[in-house]
Amino acid sequence: MAGTINRDDIAAVRERAPIEDIIGQHVALKSAGVGSLKGLCPFHDERSPSFNVRPAAGRWHCFGCGEGGDVIEFVMRMDGLPFAEAVEYLAERAGVTLRYEQGAGPRREGGAGQRKRLLEAHRVAAAYYAEQLRGPEARIGRDFLRERGFDGAAAETFGVGYAPQGWSHLTEHLQGKGFTQEELRTSGLVSEGARGIYDRFRGRLVWPIRDVTGEVIGFGARRLHEDDQGPKYLNTPETPLYKKAQVLYGLDLAKGAIRSERTTVVVEGYTDVMACHLAGVTNAVATCGTAFGTDHVKVVRRLMGDTGGPQTKVGETGAKVVFTFDGDEAGQNAALKSFQLDQQFLAQTFVAVDPDGKDPCDLRQAGGDEAVVALMGRRVPLFEFVIKAALASHDLETAEGRVAALRAAAPVVAGIKDRALQPEYSRRLAGWLGMEVDAVTRAVIGAARSRSAGPGGEAPPVTGAVPVQGADAPSRPNPRDPVVRAEALSLGVLLQAPREAAADPLGKVVLPELTAASYSVPQYRAVLEAILATGDPAQAGADWANDVAEQAGDTLASIVSELAVTPLPHDKPESLGHWAGTVLARVHDLSLTRRIAEVRGRMQRAGAGTPEGQEAFAEIVRLETSRRSLRES
Repeated sequence: MAGTINRDDIAAVRERAPIEDIIGQHVALKSAGVGSLKGLCPFHDERSPSFNVRPAAGRWHCFGCGEGGDVIEFVMRMDGLPFAEAVEYLAERAGVTLRYEQGAGPRREGGAGQRKRLLEAHRVAAAYYAEQLRGPEARIGRDFLRERGFDGAAAETFGVGYAPQGWSHLTEHLQGKGFTQEELRTSGLVSEGARGIYDRFRGRLVWPIRDVTGEVIGFGARRLHEDDQGPKYLNTPETPLYKKAQVLYGLDLAKGAIRSERTTVVVEGYTDVMACHLAGVTNAVATCGTAFGTDHVKVVRRLMGDTGGPQTKVGETGAKVVFTFDGDEAGQNAALKSFQLDQQFLAQTFVAVDPDGKDPCDLRQAGGDEAVVALMGRRVPLFEFVIKAALASHDLETAEGRVAALRAAAPVVAGIKDRALQPEYSRRLAGWLGMEVDAVTRAVIGAARSRSAGPGGEAPPVTGAVPVQGADAPSRPNPRDPVVRAEALSLGVLLQAPREAAADPLGKVVLPELTAASYSVPQYRAVLEAILATGDPAQAGADWANDVAEQAGDTLASIVSELAVTPLPHDKPESLGHWAGTVLARVHDLSLTRRIAEVRGRMQRAGAGTPEGQEAFAEIVRLETSRRSLRES
């Protein structure tokens, strides 16, 4: 059995797995100053970004929930992996060959973690299905694709495959590759009956479902044969890899466009995603066997960087989400469910529905790529669609019907996030109903009041950042205190620009003078001790901040991450060293001033003429001389 991973190899993984790239697969990161990036935290709900990444330091930290760490800890937290498996995952991506302290070489395949084995099983299965699509039995699958406008190149782009009829073709193939029955059961690729395990997907067209990094984590399979008594679409069950409430089909292909365009198009099926992408709408995704829900919202918001902000023209700036639905009753119900999620977005939300009820795949077959693009151009705000859907279910020719319609539509108008739009939609609603504007406005105001109170008239709970500290956590430094700010900034310098600070003439003078006693904040004293124990800042390597965090231990790791990612208020690389030296000098000056005050108090208590008082006076002279010399530097 392999032992612990060689420490040098762990450092190599941190250095060669760019933290901004790994985190950027899950979070839309934007510049937050020189050398700093910011986005929405993936570990708690928030509406304004407090998640910071400092690539040069190799650290990330969320100022909302207090989570932080290095690239390995991000993967551990994001994917629920133990340390060794997170290192192995990153090493494979970065091309680092790992050595183990016990055992002569890399860990054997059979000893790898469960996640790695399950991902490999899915890679093998995806390749197997894709190969089967070219065989004679799969002609029915190829015909299905061709009838919908998809050729072999399209199938290859999306990895579409065919699961052959029979009970154990894939099972035997995977067992021949060394996968155990227990691994196959856990993977969701097989089912189990009285006679043992058998292929879950049989005689079906198969789409691989990938996570945001491009790893296959499950499959969706479409019924093809008339004698297949199963559901029309069958998906992978819940597994350690596949959580349907969090998965969006096509996200691996769409993430680039979603980030750059800050727009997500949500369609209803695998072929709709294919049609959109082939038509140039490359930000389209679909849910997998479940309705678009809260967890999907979180994924989309992070990728778009959905942080709101002023908008010059509603719906045309900032982030946007476009839902496409069938025009039938089921589609309208889906729109209503999506409207219930609208408040979780800061983005503008829209609906694109074809008047003839065609989905993107049907539209592309009938009218080509232009028809799909035109559908997106006909989008309307989600709340407008929902208002009109509410009105359509009432008889507006009668007074009773109009009043009932008003009661149904007023809460929709009251729920519009942009308060400047509410009066406009109140006027529109009045026109659609044929009622006085004042009466509609009063109904909307009343609905807004009801909306703002929870059960029993109490205000609804506010969601947002999770408190950084628990009841038993030590009190954190007060950021409003100028001394605290100065000490934090100096530690940020030593973590983010150690070589520059050490190379500056003033820094060379001050650094040897800094000790734990130079700091008034207990946590900062401990961080400085960890810095000094790690080594000479002048010789700091690429993994310096992570080495300091390891030296500091788990209790201080969050503070080290916070200090390592907080942007330094200096944007001129050519003068960074001198500025860093002055920051360190400021802390040393404050510590000298504190020390002078302490010694002066001791002298006064002892009396100027006593030996203790004279000794204190001599120390004051020495300290004053040091402070004067420092200020003249």
